[in-house]
Amino acid sequence: MDKFELRSYAKINLCLDVKGVLEGGFHAVEMVMQQILLCDDISVRWQPDNSRELDISLSTNRRYLPVDERNLAYKAALLMKEEYGQDIGGRLDVRIKKRIPVAAGLAGGSGNGAAMLHALNRLWKLGLDVSGLCETGSRLGSDVPFCVMGQAAENETLRASFADDPMACHCALATGRGTELKPLKGLKSDLVLSKPPISVSTAEVYKGIDTAEIPVRPDTDEMIEGLRTEDLDLVEKNMVNVLENFTLKRYPIVVYTKNNFNTEAGGKNIYMSGSGPTLFTLADTAEKADALAARMTALGYDSYSTCTSS
Repeated sequence: MDKFELRSYAKINLCLDVKGVLEGGFHAVEMVMQQILLCDDISVRWQPDNSRELDISLSTNRRYLPVDERNLAYKAALLMKEEYGQDIGGRLDVRIKKRIPVAAGLAGGSGNGAAMLHALNRLWKLGLDVSGLCETGSRLGSDVPFCVMGQAAENETLRASFADDPMACHCALATGRGTELKPLKGLKSDLVLSKPPISVSTAEVYKGIDTAEIPVRPDTDEMIEGLRTEDLDLVEKNMVNVLENFTLKRYPIVVYTKNNFNTEAGGKNIYMSGSGPTLFTLADTAEKADALAARMTALGYDSYSTCTSS
């Protein structure tokens, strides 16, 4: 039996703009995605037996999560079988230890799908580079390719294999439907995440943003320049997520959480990741991040102290 283990990291959006609607109903976006160190653990065991069909068994530590074709990691295994493993049989046992909140705007499920692509690329000795894995991942979801890139750069079990691959990175500009990716120099910062006790439908938010008023948009070029020069003021100036214009109006609890977060953070800016509802703020030190996360947890919010990958 062969076994491969890796970490599936969350992401935040440093900025997010919506540019219109593409053919097929996807929205055209322009955003800067940043990997963070909050992660799930993925373990994949493969017992080869080419005399029978591939049998997939998936389990998680969250009883409410699906463990069949509705799970992106399961879908990823089916896709890899279809694309590259027609003659591969046996048994796949997949275990996912979840830490990343679900339906939270942090790409937790997308990261699990990306991790499965990496694991089977290694176990089945396919030799795919990051771009090849991203291309496959784009068929699973818009955030999967970025998660592939970030995991290739951060995981100790993958890093050596992709050391010379320019697409292995922790931060990227995402355009099109979010799958056209350009590696960027990332942000170095401690941060705190806090999630109110609701889930948000990404599809609902993107549908709603079509008719929402958007008074302020990020200057993505300025954001990229701020990251390149490590000008935190320029970065924070452009940490704008236009999806807030729908999510905050549709879900008042997110506004309430944001206000409490702002108070506990001493007036620091609070940002939303993806379509929400998870909010985050930058912290000066890990100690301050730990203390703020503890205060938000005491208020009843699902909160985490972490940092960006770099």
